Amino acid sequence: MRKYAPALVIDVILVIVFAALGRSSHDEGLDLVGLAGTAWPFLGGLTIGWFLTAWLYRDKFDAYAAVPTGLVLWVSTLVGGMLLRTLTGQGTATAFVIVATLFLGAVLIGWRVIARVVTRRRVSTG
Repeated sequence: MRKYAPALVIDVILVIVFAALGRSSHDEGLDLVGLAGTAWPFLGGLTIGWFLTAWLYRDKFDAYAAVPTGLVLWVSTLVGGMLLRTLTGQGTATAFVIVATLFLGAVLIGWRVIARVVTRRRVSTG
């Protein structure tokens, strides 16, 4: 698990950044309670995605792979987050779902693609 911890930390930070950007774009405070209230549904979805991915691909799990790991994490974070928001009476306006889909997909898959490209370049030039 130790070798996967950096990937998990990056994912958590990116979900918190998503929540913070959302709150600030709506002139909501960035206090800890407010930020936690916005972030927790998506962190719950992210957690489900980590467990799901590790279970589904247990023999060849790669926390740094854009596919399938990043893809599964994106979908689980988005769907899990929206379901938890709905169950707790938080908003899921269409525009919010679109923004969340695009942002979470870009960051949860994107950083993995960038990391893979950088790693391959180092190996080929090293």
